[in-house]
Amino acid sequence: MTGSHVLALGHYQPAKVLDNDDLAAMVDTSDEWIRSRVGIRTRHLARADETVDEMAAAAAAKALANSGLALSDIDLVLVATCTAIDRSPNMAARVAARLGLAHPATMDLNVVCAGFTHALATADHTIRAGAATAALVIGAEKFSAATDWTDRSTCVLTGDGAGAAVVVAAERPGVGPVVWGSVPEMGGAVRIEGTPPRFAQEGQTVYRWATTHLPPIAREVCERAGLSPEDLAGVVLHQANLRIIEPVARKLGAVNAVIARDVVESGNTSAASIPLALSKLVERGEVPSGAPVLLFGFGGNLSYAGQVIHCP
Repeated sequence: MTGSHVLALGHYQPAKVLDNDDLAAMVDTSDEWIRSRVGIRTRHLARADETVDEMAAAAAAKALANSGLALSDIDLVLVATCTAIDRSPNMAARVAARLGLAHPATMDLNVVCAGFTHALATADHTIRAGAATAALVIGAEKFSAATDWTDRSTCVLTGDGAGAAVVVAAERPGVGPVVWGSVPEMGGAVRIEGTPPRFAQEGQTVYRWATTHLPPIAREVCERAGLSPEDLAGVVLHQANLRIIEPVARKLGAVNAVIARDVVESGNTSAASIPLALSKLVERGEVPSGAPVLLFGFGGNLSYAGQVIHCP
C-alpha cells in the first residue's frame, strides 16, 4: 500500500446544552456580546462523571460502525487530547478496553487544538511505513473541566465532545501530505496550567497570528496535495472562533468550498473540533464522497498542522 484514506467518521456530544442566556446568568455577559465577538450560540457540557475516554469511545464506536470493519481489524488507536487528567492507562488504552479491541498500539497526543490533524498525520505515516493497517484516530476533550467559569473572556468559548476517524491502508493515497510546525517562543499565548488546570489565552495575540500567518500555510497544504484552494469542496478549520474561521477561509480563497461553522453550536472543543465538525458535514451529506477537504488545526503551543483528505 502506498498511502491511507479516511474510511469512516463518527462523533459524540454530551446531552447538556449551555446557551448564551445561561452563561449570562453566571457571568457578566450577554447573547449579543458573545455572538458578536466569537459567533458561538451554544456549547455541550459533559456530566461531572463523564470522562474524556468515555466520550472518545462513543465517537469511535460510531466511526467503527460506519466503517464496516471488525474490532480485530484495528491495530492502532491514537487519541488527541489536552484535557485528560489521568496519566495511565492513557486515553487510547482506555478506549481500546471500552471497545474490546485485541492488541492495538495505543498512544495519546497532546498538541491542544491542532491535536487531531497531528494524530491523523501520525496514523498516515505509520500506515505508510507498514507498522499498522487500520487506525482509530480520535479527538476528545472535556474542556469544561479546565474552564474558569468566572472568566467571561474564556468561559464563553469552551465545549466538550469527541470526533473519530477510521483510517486504513489504501493503494491510492486519500490523506495528503501534512504541513506542520509551531511558534515555540509564542507558546504561552494559549495555556492550560495550574492545579486544578485552567484555560487562559491572549486572545488578540492568537487572533492576529491566526488571521495573518495561517492563510499562506493553508495554501501550502493545498499545494502539497497538488490542488488549488478553488478545487476544495470543504474546509474544516479548528473551530476556535467564527471571527477567525471566516477571515482565514476568505484569505485562503476556497470559493467553492463548504466552510465548517460548527463552532456556532458546539463552541471550541479543542482537539475534538475538526473531527466533530467533519463528521457532521459528512452525516448531513454536505460534502460529496471522494471530494477534497482541507483539515487545518491550530492553537495551543501556537502549533499548526493541516492536510487535504478525500471525503469518506
